[in-house]
Amino acid sequence: MINVTAIFDIGKTNKKFFLFDKDYKEVHKEYIHFDEIEDEDGYPTENLKALQDWSKRVFEKILKQSKYKVEAINFSSYGASFVHLDENGEVLTPLYNYTKPLDKKIVASFLEKYGPKKEFLGTSGCFDLSLLNSGVQLYWLKYSKPDVFKKIKYSLHLPQYLSYIFTGIPLSEYTSIGCHTALWDYQKKDYHHWVYQEGINNILPPIVSTETSLNMNYNGNPIKVGVGIHDSSAALLPYVRSIKKKFVLVSTGTWSIALNPFTDNPGLQSAKSKDFIFYMRINGKPVKATRLFLGNEYKIQVKNLDNHFGVTEDYHRALKFDYDTYFEITQDFEYMFKWESIDDPDMPDETKIPYDKYEHAYHQLMTELVLVQIKSIKSVIGNDDIQRLYVDGGFSNNDLYIKLMSHHFRDKKLRATDASLGSALGAAIVISDKKLNSKFLKKNYSLKKHVPFIIK
Repeated sequence: MINVTAIFDIGKTNKKFFLFDKDYKEVHKEYIHFDEIEDEDGYPTENLKALQDWSKRVFEKILKQSKYKVEAINFSSYGASFVHLDENGEVLTPLYNYTKPLDKKIVASFLEKYGPKKEFLGTSGCFDLSLLNSGVQLYWLKYSKPDVFKKIKYSLHLPQYLSYIFTGIPLSEYTSIGCHTALWDYQKKDYHHWVYQEGINNILPPIVSTETSLNMNYNGNPIKVGVGIHDSSAALLPYVRSIKKKFVLVSTGTWSIALNPFTDNPGLQSAKSKDFIFYMRINGKPVKATRLFLGNEYKIQVKNLDNHFGVTEDYHRALKFDYDTYFEITQDFEYMFKWESIDDPDMPDETKIPYDKYEHAYHQLMTELVLVQIKSIKSVIGNDDIQRLYVDGGFSNNDLYIKLMSHHFRDKKLRATDASLGSALGAAIVISDKKLNSKFLKKNYSLKKHVPFIIK
């Protein structure tokens, strides 16, 4: 029988369940996808009932198997999402989608009381006010749906609700509170004064350390149940635990998020740019971050290139960096791509593609995307003395992205990792007493060193 830690890793698209052995090797996994349902306004949202039923069913099935002995269970999930419970522990509302538009009057009323906007965003580590800030959802409920709000006994962040399904104990923890919720004052290191002013603190459960676990007897099995963790903070944790020197992690995908966990003074940094946000480490320390819609823009522009050159949609995947091609396009370099989901002062008014070869146009695209990425990374480093960069996620396997990044950051050590299990592993590590050493990333994340190409 293998001793394992069970992890639910709940994304907006895919719901995953993993079992890890004592060395954090994956020994079992299951994936599922649920179609979204609609809230009372017809807006798409998570099927919370299906998620709850599936979670219990999968876990109970594993407990019945003789192959595994589950010692612990924890939960990683996306943020900006609250589950509201009544006094009987029943779910009161749909899990409102953080992309749902918010009535501008609500935001105006909030800022009239607690603005000015720039100062508020600066102290709360947010880039704007919308339902992407889960605290604002509570304010919206209080004034738009007062009858519902009055019935709320507890509002749980989604990772903590997943834990609640198994324990029945409502709790809060730092990483979920700190992920651009507008609830936390990073300078006071406490809930923002508006939270107390509005009485919101009365429905937020007690805060415990993210490393907390509860010893439960689940269907006759003694199991340690974690309190859940926000996915971005979970993905960062294995790096923080195994690397002794300062670094920035660039987590790439639809969003490319550059995370600097070594900032001592958040100040009003976030007010400088709408793409500055703060996350929180498990010990309550701030993580300065910048976000860039890189993967989304890449997808749009590659599709345009495919259509322009008449190639298959997978053609770009096989392309490797070519120095001579890069040298050609950087002679008398000019910007050629107009972004559709990124704001950049250097982009032209419209896209122009003067090349007759796909390879040249693709090198041009990647060169321009990396230049935008560099600005984002330099911004999050600021004046901090950081010599190490780690790249994980989708772009860690893009040869042009990695070669161009190592070229432009010649003064830094660049490493790429295959961290497809990142947030799940972080959730497993946070409730373990096991120490990680410097070889952990190499062993578990296929860590690769990259050196800059030689300029001819």
